[in-house]
Amino acid sequence: MVARRLLLVGEGNFSFAAALSEVQGPGTSLIATCPQKLTALTEDPVFQENLRRLRDRGAEVRFGVDCTQLAEAFAADGWKFDRIYFNFPHCGRKAGVAKNRELLARFFQSCADVLSERGEVHVALCRGQGGTPADSPRREWHNSWQVVAMAAGGGLILSNVHPFSSDAVPGYKCTGYRSQNKSFHVEGALNHIFTQSLPFEESHSGICRVRLGDHWLSFSVPEALVGKINRGFLETNSSHPVRTINEKLIAELSKTFSVQRLKCPPPLLPEKHCDSHIAWSSDSPSVPFWIVPQKEKIPHCKLLAGETAWDMEDFLVSFSSLHLQKDPEWNGEQDTQKRIQSPTKFLLRPSLLVFAQDVIQGPHFLPGSLHILSGPVFRKCLISPFMLPAFHETLFIHGFNKKMNNSCLQLFLEHLKCSLHNLLTQRLPDGPELSSSLIFKPQKNKKDYMICVKPHNFGPDEIVGLVIGFIITSATSHLYKDLDFVFASVNLDLLVMLVWGIPDWRILWTFDKRFLDHFVPGKVEPFKDFSLYPPSYVHDVSFWLDEERGFDEVEFHTVARAVSQDMITSIQLLNRFQHPQTGRVSLCYRLTYQACDRALSHQQAILIQNRLRMEIQQSLHVTVR
Repeated sequence: MVARRLLLVGEGNFSFAAALSEVQGPGTSLIATCPQKLTALTEDPVFQENLRRLRDRGAEVRFGVDCTQLAEAFAADGWKFDRIYFNFPHCGRKAGVAKNRELLARFFQSCADVLSERGEVHVALCRGQGGTPADSPRREWHNSWQVVAMAAGGGLILSNVHPFSSDAVPGYKCTGYRSQNKSFHVEGALNHIFTQSLPFEESHSGICRVRLGDHWLSFSVPEALVGKINRGFLETNSSHPVRTINEKLIAELSKTFSVQRLKCPPPLLPEKHCDSHIAWSSDSPSVPFWIVPQKEKIPHCKLLAGETAWDMEDFLVSFSSLHLQKDPEWNGEQDTQKRIQSPTKFLLRPSLLVFAQDVIQGPHFLPGSLHILSGPVFRKCLISPFMLPAFHETLFIHGFNKKMNNSCLQLFLEHLKCSLHNLLTQRLPDGPELSSSLIFKPQKNKKDYMICVKPHNFGPDEIVGLVIGFIITSATSHLYKDLDFVFASVNLDLLVMLVWGIPDWRILWTFDKRFLDHFVPGKVEPFKDFSLYPPSYVHDVSFWLDEERGFDEVEFHTVARAVSQDMITSIQLLNRFQHPQTGRVSLCYRLTYQACDRALSHQQAILIQNRLRMEIQQSLHVTVR
């Protein structure tokens, strides 16, 4: 049995500590503390009995311990606790919600100093005090203790909440302020369990390095994509649900079609290589990320101070052969030097559809087989719950005899629809029928389709349908005059969100290990979030536009996404004002900040807002009001 160390603070008559000590198994050490001195409790017979029970069980009791200064009390011991309990905290007498919030905030900040890495903080509050949706009835936000927001200041997130049951600890009797015998009502009380979140750190640019012959080129990862490049979610050894859903989808289709899985080409494309408006741009405004590589002036093995580097040699292994050797003007070392000195403009692929014609024209294309590409794609887009700047896409390419067009095309469409439907319904076999929720919506040309899903009880109420893919049946090839083609592109990230009931795309990219711990091979169960009811903060920003440069709203959202590290969940245009005399135009936007896997405090949200005000002036050339 793993040894555990428990700490109880703010104890009254120590009845909870005594009861808890008697239900703990061997290997558990318990320290019970209270803010009073021993002399203030000696005449209480209940306390004396509980003290005896604690000492008989080998527990330690300390007096005069300030729960807001735990490091001071336990720093000398160097102890880290696996659980810290604070039952029904209160400043006493007629203290208002503001003082009790301050008590909680200082307590949580103190816990951060003595809590183990995977430790828990248990805080029991009376009905309605917490201010979370779990409370019934729920108080108005300003009249609650805002327990989740107070915990954020200590780097803690609410990971579970359940009714507080005194029956679980027989003999527990709650007491009032400073161990007064007058008890208080605990009916409807809730126990809030907090855990440590990932640290809130400044974003650092990543440097990707690309090898061209004997030379290295490097480029900075766009700030909005930091943490989303080269994550390897689709690799063979990955347990990420994106790979799981991809393998399930391919396995379903392979029951009917001969499958050819292709290695995904590198994500960098030369400016002239593709149409930047292809796919995924029809559902919302989006533009590609442009990249300008620079020549390395240092050996690859050395890093510049403060840089983070990923070895991209394997990731972009075909970079030189794809983009240089096909160029008839490329001629060895001398021309390589010339090209490195004058870097070409590149973009990060916005869709795998840019490779469809290359696959068809490749030497290994097999008519009748289903060719499959899977990989991450990137785009600048507006901030929205289901708008993803980076996501994983699977592309299916199928060529078939023109004489059998109708039968072959319908066979593919039916099996793709059936495969997607099976994935969407496997989580709730006894739930409502969802077959009507998945539709292939025809486009204006009557040949192409959008793959749409109308989710049930998922996401915001205004979400009436999600576009999870595209089907293109109008493609042709000059190499195969007797073949027709169908391309089907599926957004794996949105599919994962629907299958597992994950309401926030950002959680798919978290570095928190608890996310992957949820996914057990062979099982598809509703996802249980480990950060419940995260607080949100609203700030406004107004600025004058530069008449000559204009204003790009997608770029504004991209800057906001980068500066906030994806902690802005909504941007709404509140007002557009034109000065009657100067004619200058001013825009006012409302920004909502909310984290999904980190403890975002009000102070941190203000800091991000201030950085955003400075950044949009520099990047967008606006004048903040």
